[in-house]
Amino acid sequence: MKLRRGALRAALGLALLPLLRPASAVEPISLGLAIAGAAASALTGFISYPRLYCYFRECCLQRHDQRAAAALQESLDRKLFGQHLVNKVVVKAVKGFLNNTKTKKPLALSLHGWTGTGKNFVSKIVAESIYKRGLQSKYVHQFVATLHFPHAHSINLYKDQLQSWIRGNVSICPRSLFIFDEMDKMHAGLIDSIKPFLDYYEFLDGVSYRQAIFIFLSNAGAEKITEVALDFWRNGRTREDIQITDIQNALSVSVFNNKNSGFWHSTLIDRNLIDYFVPFLPLEYKHVKMCVRVEIESRGYTVDEDILTRIADEMTYFPREERIYSDKGCKTVDAKLDYYYDF
Repeated sequence: MKLRRGALRAALGLALLPLLRPASAVEPISLGLAIAGAAASALTGFISYPRLYCYFRECCLQRHDQRAAAALQESLDRKLFGQHLVNKVVVKAVKGFLNNTKTKKPLALSLHGWTGTGKNFVSKIVAESIYKRGLQSKYVHQFVATLHFPHAHSINLYKDQLQSWIRGNVSICPRSLFIFDEMDKMHAGLIDSIKPFLDYYEFLDGVSYRQAIFIFLSNAGAEKITEVALDFWRNGRTREDIQITDIQNALSVSVFNNKNSGFWHSTLIDRNLIDYFVPFLPLEYKHVKMCVRVEIESRGYTVDEDILTRIADEMTYFPREERIYSDKGCKTVDAKLDYYYDF
């Protein structure tokens, strides 16, 4: 920030140099020409100096890739609870992709798990690590299946619109980020329309999609993830013992064969165009308490341990007998805090 401000002062200083001489020594017309010339020179320098220009206006590829990867790691370490697999896989995948100057295809991540386990939260963090404005960036595009693609009879129209939207935006910014939420509610076959953009083509009609990022969010496969987590728990092993190899293949097969998923028999899976299937484990009681604590602190209030425990206790847990996992993750924590705290 200091460097950018210094560059800004230097540019403005050069622009104003002609105005620092005594006014009596300059003819009115000459003074006007000097001001116009200085302004034009400053504008030219402003536009030709990308970092200075991007200080005022959002730019594609705004953050240096190494800085984006560091920001992602820091945010996940500090804000995401109980998801060691997500932390490891997402950071490695995004960091490796951003630092690779010769990518062969776009990055495609598919995030799976129950409601409230952090899928939307992680996609938000990824967006914020690459672009300062995060989900509000003009280079980040979010689609919600039930909102943007509600009618099955319009699927062909949606396919054309989706292709046009992706093509147009990647043409403007190669590092565009596309987030597809509620994939489990998307009409089967629709997502296959973007298959060409995720494939290994160098160019399609003069446009390269190799720097783009696609993130898919879905509840599909959550049962399989829970099944693996419960097996570990019942065998006396911790959730941290679970490795990505214990879940990923079974998860991709489960999603591919789920008739209620937008990925049902999808060519994106069949052609191995999804780079990582990322499992979000169901959250335990201790993780819910962590969520409550962070939310209270984020609102600027002192943590009341009694209220924190009461909120965690009020959540419903499954299986019914063991009561290990929160059936809504941390999703309702915010609403419960409104009830207990007089904000």
